Amino acid sequence: MHSRIRGAGLTALKPTSSVRRWAGRRLLSTSAGKRLGLTGVSIVPKKLTMPLRRDGLEPVAALGEKREADPVSKLSRMFGIDVWLVSGYHEVRAVLEDTTSYSTDIRALIGPGAAAPIGGLGFTDPPDHTRLRKFLTPEFTVRQLAGLAPRIEQIINDRLDAMADTDVVDMVPDFAFPIPFLVICELLGLPAEDRERFRLLGHARFDITGGGAGTFGAMSESRQFLREAVRRQRLNPGDGLIGSIVREHGDEIDDDELAGLVDGVFTGGYETSASMLALGTLALLRDPAAFELIRTDPGAVDGIVEELLRYLSVVQISFPRFARGNLDLFGRSIKAGDVVVCSISSANRDAAFGVTPDRFDPERSGRSHVAFGHGFHRCIGSELAKMELRLAFRTLARRYPDLSLAVEPGDLKFRDLSIVYGVESLPVRLGVAANLRMT
Repeated sequence: MHSRIRGAGLTALKPTSSVRRWAGRRLLSTSAGKRLGLTGVSIVPKKLTMPLRRDGLEPVAALGEKREADPVSKLSRMFGIDVWLVSGYHEVRAVLEDTTSYSTDIRALIGPGAAAPIGGLGFTDPPDHTRLRKFLTPEFTVRQLAGLAPRIEQIINDRLDAMADTDVVDMVPDFAFPIPFLVICELLGLPAEDRERFRLLGHARFDITGGGAGTFGAMSESRQFLREAVRRQRLNPGDGLIGSIVREHGDEIDDDELAGLVDGVFTGGYETSASMLALGTLALLRDPAAFELIRTDPGAVDGIVEELLRYLSVVQISFPRFARGNLDLFGRSIKAGDVVVCSISSANRDAAFGVTPDRFDPERSGRSHVAFGHGFHRCIGSELAKMELRLAFRTLARRYPDLSLAVEPGDLKFRDLSIVYGVESLPVRLGVAANLRMT
């Protein structure tokens, strides 16, 4: 039922996919799961997956066609509930900044008395959202994050040093995932013995290929693990974010709430940043001039990172919104209880960004993208993510200016049907600078 894995000098037990599906089916067979109507769902209906499908780095053409024809459209009907897709830039911003018409609290769908789900601020509404966000805000100020920059640079250089003895490396496991993982674990204050097990829970919830059982099984595993981690730090607070919140606000937040915040910080700061590092590297390899510009003009990386965030939109859709009552949404009649999903990848390719929104343009300026969301649910770790990306790409361009793709572009395999889009593997040749090490 389990397979052994090794990593970071540790041995851990990795639950197999069958175990995770079994746990998910157990969860979905409860009264809460039956109220959700998800029991027995093994795959997600194809209509619902369209906003998650891509052709390489590009959203599928059907998504753009739907946006142009009608930026608010009915996507599907599931379990007696209409699911609406919002795909236009202005329409997406309007939904995301609306503080009264929608709820993101999934407990309303599950039923009264349900425990708070793991997932952080994204699944909470005011006033809970307002109260919980204040615990995190001090940890993500620009001033506080500036203190992390030297350690992040060290982590980046350590990873690039580790790659130096090999001509061909895979940027996904060797560069993209280790950097944000180590950064977020240190930020949270997770002890070394917890890190490998936690890493294994990272992306399973974003992959819907196994349907509801796999996703909810992964959520159940995360919930148990994080509660255990929080309980331990209640007794012995560490130096990171968990310990800081326990010391300063321990009486104001319970274990479930703190575990949810930790989960939101981890998933928001790990999987998304890793995908951005991998796909961002691929996009820069496709645009050598931009990669060279980062090397020769380090200040240019700021604008290039913003354009990469817009162009790639690795978080493809927003947290679902549940209509609190009947409402008119740009001419569409939304009923109370309907689900509204915003397509981030579509909104960021809207004509609002100019005449060539589907092209990566390092010199693009003007309108703000919605890669981190918008409104009061905007990602609280956005500045940390951008700092990681700027430092990583700038150091990569300086250390390995001759970086090149080691396989044919058509051989790359991407993570289909994942809320957080990514590439499975990215083999590259480091070039003549491969033996340079930082001293």
